[in-house]
Amino acid sequence: MSWTEERVALLSKLWADGLSASQIATQLGGVTRNAVIGKVHRLGLSGRAKSASTAARPRKPRANTASKPSGKSESTSSAPRRPQTMGATALKFEADVQAEAAIAPQAHDDVVVPISKRASILTITEQTCKWPIGDPGGNDFHFCGHDSKEGAPYCNYHCKVAYQPASDRRRRAS
Repeated sequence: MSWTEERVALLSKLWADGLSASQIATQLGGVTRNAVIGKVHRLGLSGRAKSASTAARPRKPRANTASKPSGKSESTSSAPRRPQTMGATALKFEADVQAEAAIAPQAHDDVVVPISKRASILTITEQTCKWPIGDPGGNDFHFCGHDSKEGAPYCNYHCKVAYQPASDRRRRAS
């Protein structure tokens, strides 16, 4: 199928009349909806105004019921807010910074690893802790090197840091 002058004129007229690309393709015959859309784009035909039924309607303002829980005053609500676990705002929870600081686990850099225990990538074995310490691009990068737990890649301390029970994580989050 080729785009003749007559077919382009008919396309332009139908487009200006407000027909959809599918309807135009059916009337022209031998072309697809996408072919019509592509030709309209190449011809630079203007977009059509939306009809009154499809125009965007103004949204009604919603009442802000989440700001104050019913039945409680702000002074009696001293417990930190619980995160919303469902819905569009589930990931928008703003945690209380002081509560997080009180329950934050001890940083792994607080563990002092003697120089004799420090392991490089060339010296780690199945029985040594493979917890990385420092910046991998820096000269002081090393692995913990203490004896690892049976069947685990880390020593007892680093296993406690890496593998926290789900109940402990939930308790810290709330």
